[in-house]
Parts: sequence; C-alpha cells; structure tokens
Amino acid sequence: MFGISDFGIWLVYLLCIASALLCLIYGIINWNKGGNDENELKKDAMWEAEDSKIEENI
Repeated sequence: MFGISDFGIWLVYLLCIASALLCLIYGIINWNKGGNDENELKKDAMWEAEDSKIEENI
C-alpha cells in the first residue's frame, strides 16, 4: 500500500499518528486543570517585593 513495503516504515507512521492522538487526548483531559493557586500567587508577590527592595539598595 502506498508503495511502502517495509514494516519499519509502517511502524513509524503508526507511532507518529498514535502519539499525536495521545497528545490530543491528554490536552483535552487537562484543558482547564491547574493554574496558579493563591499560595503560589502570594509567594510570587512576596518575591517581587523582595526583588524590588534589593534593586533599590543597589
């Protein structure tokens, strides 16, 4: 079929299609999960405040 008689080539095509489908399924499942929670945002704000103080002292 398609002039490709080697099993290895068919396997590569199959694995490429399978990996694309798995990535798509993974993306759909994890679409709206996670993100920044309040603790991470507070830590980031504290880090920014500390960084600003250090830069002012320089």
